[in-house]
Amino acid sequence: MNKQFNELVEIIKAYNPNSNIELITEAYLFAKQAHEGQMRASKEPFISHPVNVAKILATLELNSKTIAAGILHDVIEDTDATYEQVKEKFGSEIVTMVDGVSKLSMINLDTKKEQQVENIRKMLLAMTKDIRVIIIKLSDRLHNMRTLEFVTREKQIFKATETLEVYAPIAHRLGMSAFKWELEDLSFRYLHTDEYYNLVKIISSKRKARESYIDSIKKTISKNLEERNISATVEGRVKHLFSIYNKMKKQEKSIDQIYDLFALRIIVDNVNDCYAVLGFIHDMYKPMPGRFKDYISMPKNNRYQSLHTTVIGSKGQPFEVQIRSKEMHQIAELGIAAHWRYKQGVKEQENMESKLAWLRQLVEWQSDTSDADEFYDTLKVDLFTDEVFVFTPTGDVKNLPAGSTSIDFAYYIHSAVGNKMIGAKINNKMEPLSTILENGDIVEIITSASSKGPSRDWLKVVASSSAKSKIRQFFKKENRGENIEKGKEMVERELKRQKLVFSEIFNPKYYDATIKKYNFKTLDDAFCAIGYAGITANKIISRLKEEYRKDHQVEIPIEELVVPKKDNVPSGNEQGIIVKEITNCLVKISQCCTPVPGDDIVGYITRGRGVTIHRKDCINIINDKGFEERQIEVLWAKNTDSNYNAEITIKAYDRNNLLSEITNLINDMKIAMRKVEANATDDGIAIIKVMVEIAGKEELSKIIKKVKRLSGVFEITRKNKRK
Repeated sequence: MNKQFNELVEIIKAYNPNSNIELITEAYLFAKQAHEGQMRASKEPFISHPVNVAKILATLELNSKTIAAGILHDVIEDTDATYEQVKEKFGSEIVTMVDGVSKLSMINLDTKKEQQVENIRKMLLAMTKDIRVIIIKLSDRLHNMRTLEFVTREKQIFKATETLEVYAPIAHRLGMSAFKWELEDLSFRYLHTDEYYNLVKIISSKRKARESYIDSIKKTISKNLEERNISATVEGRVKHLFSIYNKMKKQEKSIDQIYDLFALRIIVDNVNDCYAVLGFIHDMYKPMPGRFKDYISMPKNNRYQSLHTTVIGSKGQPFEVQIRSKEMHQIAELGIAAHWRYKQGVKEQENMESKLAWLRQLVEWQSDTSDADEFYDTLKVDLFTDEVFVFTPTGDVKNLPAGSTSIDFAYYIHSAVGNKMIGAKINNKMEPLSTILENGDIVEIITSASSKGPSRDWLKVVASSSAKSKIRQFFKKENRGENIEKGKEMVERELKRQKLVFSEIFNPKYYDATIKKYNFKTLDDAFCAIGYAGITANKIISRLKEEYRKDHQVEIPIEELVVPKKDNVPSGNEQGIIVKEITNCLVKISQCCTPVPGDDIVGYITRGRGVTIHRKDCINIINDKGFEERQIEVLWAKNTDSNYNAEITIKAYDRNNLLSEITNLINDMKIAMRKVEANATDDGIAIIKVMVEIAGKEELSKIIKKVKRLSGVFEITRKNKRK
């Protein structure tokens, strides 16, 4: 047994001395043998990853079968072990969890986005059967994010983006805030590296003063609660980095203008004490108007409960106070995972139905979506954190996604209410159906038996997948013939816009593969789906064009890219670039990312313009779905006298002489400046763009290093924007 596995066993025994260590050991030995010879990007044996995932699960105090599934979670996907072998050795409960976590790696899909979407679909479906699937998946993603430094920059960006857009919001919806915050901060670190480390630096520099201030408040509050005979634990913490960054970005403020950087948490025995403590806090400190939230009487969708209030401290500095019971605190930190702790076991499964109703609805709504992009976009809306609380005329509270309208509200009540809706009163006043609801609004839906149903325009204003799904279902069931005709009209209109001929594109040879890909049985089914907005006409046409080109597209011979140049160019062309297998080729340096010698580069074959050179971490390359088909290997020539333009953006706290100090520093380095732009924001941030002419990355690194030393400079980035 290795050291990491022994540490895992010790963690498990500490919270559950009666755990099935034999089962966990058997799972470890099976996984170790299955992963034999596999290595991680960190050069560690692969088995270290599933063991660390199991350790994360153990910190949640989960039962032995869940821990075993965590150890085995990659064996079906990444080794020769089969579903049947795992089932025979460990039983159906464990293999179902393992299979739920496994990716659909054997399915042949066209794009990375489609692969990603199908993985998420399967995971959501598996979650409805056993919520432990997503708890294991979140633990898997958390350990991968903790070790993301060892993978390529491209993979860092992809994983961090997916984590921020899908997995952190899922953790939020499951109430697992400890996971959510760490996943967000780790994603922030890799997606906005300079901003992340700048925040770390600034917060660390004020750590002692802040800790002293927090400690003094904690002592004052603890003393007052003790005098009132209220048993409580008082904790102080700095808000998470991603939360601070979002607030700075949203409010367009510097960190010095963000005052509530820390929060106090008071944990008491029961609900009555929560409200009593709230009264004491408001007696001790002046509350800020409009900053009180009662999530006890109106819990969030993820069952989060707490009282939140922001008050003014003795030094005039605002800080947030969160007040909750011990039970509320456990649910806030662990969320749904708290119900799978070993002490509660399977009995809690009976209470899961109501708690996971939102998840089953989510899977049902998403099953209507064939398009990968639409699925991913609507999923992000469903999982995002913001909610709005509104009331029915009888006082029942309903929570909807932020941005919802009265149409969303009507369909939330019932599909029949939405389908017969003709108007809405918000706070007893007739308002347009597109009016966005706000917290505390009282909404009354006006219906009519003679209503012919919803309008297709409603799909453009509703915010919830629930409403979109129910509106589409109406059109799908009620008006198939009309939808087919409307779908055909939309297709013909789009073909005309693209100057394409219907009879050439809509040939069975091409559309059979297309409708099969999107799970339609007939072409009319596809037209019908376009008619009721289940998929766009452009999406179907784009796929048809791909099939059509397989028969008609003439590839551009590589010779067409070659243009006359100087004789004998063994060390590279005029740009200092060697294009593999081509001795003489038109080469252009991309202006979206301006690569220089020393950067990792890749070539992109462009029609009639030769090869464009990009940095490998260029955002346009990463987001280009067709890039792999048109890339070509390129290298920097070893000996070249060429110079290159590179643009850097400098962000600093604005002050006198800042611009002159930067330009003087670059001039002193004997480096030519081709362009300088300087602007200042309303909150005192200077943004200076400088284009320099340099020989390579090493020279650029020296510039960046020296400019960073100037007073007030907190971020320097290279140009890397969308075309």
